[in-house]
Amino acid sequence: MRLIIYSTLTLLLLITGACKDFLSEDPESLISEDQYYKTQADAINGINAVYFLLNSGGSSVQTPYNTLFNTGMNMAGDDEDPGPGATNPDVRSLAVLAHSSTNLRIYEIWQQHYAAIKKANVALDKISAIDFDASLKSRLLGEAKFLRALYYFNLVRLYGDVPLITEYQKYVNAADYAIAKSPSTEVYAQIEKDLQEAAEVLPASYAAPDVGRATQGAAKALLAKVYLTKASLPLNITAHYADAVAKAEEVLSATDGGTGNYGYDLFANYADVFLPATKNGKEHIFSAQFKSNAQGQGNNENPRTILSGVPGLSGNYAHMVRYYTNGDDKYFSIYKLYKPNDKRRNATFVTYFTSPSNGKKYALPLANTAVPNDSAPFYHKMWDPNSTSVTSESAANVAIIRYAELLLIHAEAENEANGPTAKAYKSLNRVRNRAGLANLTEGLTKDQFRDSLYLDRRLEVVFEYQRWFDLIRQKDGAGNSTFVSNLHKVGKTNAADKHRLYPIPQSEIDNNALLEQNELWK
Repeated sequence: MRLIIYSTLTLLLLITGACKDFLSEDPESLISEDQYYKTQADAINGINAVYFLLNSGGSSVQTPYNTLFNTGMNMAGDDEDPGPGATNPDVRSLAVLAHSSTNLRIYEIWQQHYAAIKKANVALDKISAIDFDASLKSRLLGEAKFLRALYYFNLVRLYGDVPLITEYQKYVNAADYAIAKSPSTEVYAQIEKDLQEAAEVLPASYAAPDVGRATQGAAKALLAKVYLTKASLPLNITAHYADAVAKAEEVLSATDGGTGNYGYDLFANYADVFLPATKNGKEHIFSAQFKSNAQGQGNNENPRTILSGVPGLSGNYAHMVRYYTNGDDKYFSIYKLYKPNDKRRNATFVTYFTSPSNGKKYALPLANTAVPNDSAPFYHKMWDPNSTSVTSESAANVAIIRYAELLLIHAEAENEANGPTAKAYKSLNRVRNRAGLANLTEGLTKDQFRDSLYLDRRLEVVFEYQRWFDLIRQKDGAGNSTFVSNLHKVGKTNAADKHRLYPIPQSEIDNNALLEQNELWK
């Protein structure tokens, strides 16, 4: 089975040089995992290697939270498009929903998640047998379970039923690696189990240099998101809305109606969520960690959203907003969904760049008669103010789950379970007020509250690798999927229900006799 074979190859990242610190790997020798896992240091390095595929990158490599989720996922949605600098045919076909089971980006997402799961399974097997500090061992095993849950959570949402592998596999014959898909309900059950067990042993926080590792609060917050997802489409197990509310309240502070004591809160300034200077702050529950100019572990999203040709900036304008027609405006985009007083808009986008070389401003005017002086908005969340000519190595982290999203999870689940209660309003208004918006109108129906929350969620977490996951799970008041209608609104008229799941990569099917293609892709 190719996914397992590739995972074995990528294990070289571990066995040829596991991480000496949280963010870097230093090759020293070529040994097997059986020979490697002997000491406490080996155990720490092994867990660091599981984190590695969250953020590793380079000029020719993309990993899930280092651009791959944009080129291989978000561009299929309604907020982003490949810009002039994005010439890869697999990216451009995905953006117009013309992709197939041979699409390279769809394969890379699959392969890299299973490579990380392989590392987690090896670590869980080998670390248990090493004799060292019991408390640290318990924590490391909890980190491995948290990460395995996160990787499977992504896979099951994108592909549906997938092979569930939870043991270290070391076989001689390639045929032994073949494994059939497990029902998504079983995959979710494993995700829940891993997160529950992780929450029991992970610490509430870390001191340097371990800041950024998975915490107890992160495990609980991610579990709340898992419950919300299971209660949504396609599983539609609505009893989990109450579970999402309860789990979110274990993390929310007392001020926000919870019992959590983790110190989480919203930044007063929305822009601080994304700036390198304030990363791993009070709003960040769990993030993919990045360093600038650090052995390929800088955030490579930075230059992709910068206008090409600005002196002193190495932008290639590969990622841009999706334009669509709205009335007379042929250049409508998510940028124009924000109210002018919404503080999130100017933290999320810029409409011009100032050259660090000559001080001049550079913009891209739009030939839009409906909006005089209309200019192209550029995504700005991954910007590193310390980057000038070396913009390929941003130090900006990627928030995988943050406190604002947890408030939105709480508000959505509470509304679905009990209607728009005071609790639901309070959590949503916390997010709106930070954005400079007034409280949501009182007396809304459940459907009206849902629509308002969906919009605020979209505006709050845009360009954070969240939109596609929301598109495939959200529903209207009748319980029907809004996936197709949302994509049709932005001009993707070929969108169909089949696109809610990715096809299983053809190369995986070719190498695994037990693996079947998703039904609508056959």
